[in-house]
Amino acid sequence: MSQTHILVVDDHQEIRELLSTYLSQHDFKVTAAEDGVQMRHALESGGIDLIVLDLMMPGEDGLSLCRYVQSIGGPPVIMLTAMSEDADCVVGLEIGADDYVTKPFVPRVLLARIKAVLRRQTAAVGSEIPQAGTSQQKVFQQWTLDTNQRQLTHKDGLLVPLSTAEFKLLDVFLQNPQKVLSRDQLLTLTKGREADPFDRSIDNQVSRLRKKVEEDPHNPVLIKTVWGGGYMFAAAVTKCRSDGR
Repeated sequence: MSQTHILVVDDHQEIRELLSTYLSQHDFKVTAAEDGVQMRHALESGGIDLIVLDLMMPGEDGLSLCRYVQSIGGPPVIMLTAMSEDADCVVGLEIGADDYVTKPFVPRVLLARIKAVLRRQTAAVGSEIPQAGTSQQKVFQQWTLDTNQRQLTHKDGLLVPLSTAEFKLLDVFLQNPQKVLSRDQLLTLTKGREADPFDRSIDNQVSRLRKKVEEDPHNPVLIKTVWGGGYMFAAAVTKCRSDGR
């Protein structure tokens, strides 16, 4: 069985060395990068399962690099942030980061977050197993979600990358169209036993998803907020297979 491959991106050599040594001791394969150029090279080589990404770096910062990872449909991202960077951390979550850890950090806390994100990733991939040779499609308005390939496609052919969290959330909405779902229900349906009752990441995920599927994210017509209730996917959904059935 191949080792899980972690990419550590930080401009501080001591942090790269600390995490490389610590994560290697816990049976991870680790690649370290000091900037965005090295990060891109590592991603191009393939096989990266998760990125630990410093938010504040000289040159291209972590927010820009996180956007890049999301644009290519890359692996999950855990951000390393300073205590004073709360606003930037929220932006990071909104553009696709899966979690964050504040500096100074305890390595075992980061290790626990890494394992939790990887468990959610595995659960998301294995949550729906289509029949061999078929493609499960869910069609709504001008969009088609292929749950086999995990691809969201617009009617004009535009392919929109989805993070693991965005895919899970959209799939839950499409399984429950025109129903009001509370934040707690969405957490349970997307994260299962990993759900934290104090987790408010659903709001950030909804915001990110709206930017990808709504014509006007500030005036949503697909994913509507139900004040005091949660969210509702307002459009009708048609389910089919690639063979038309």
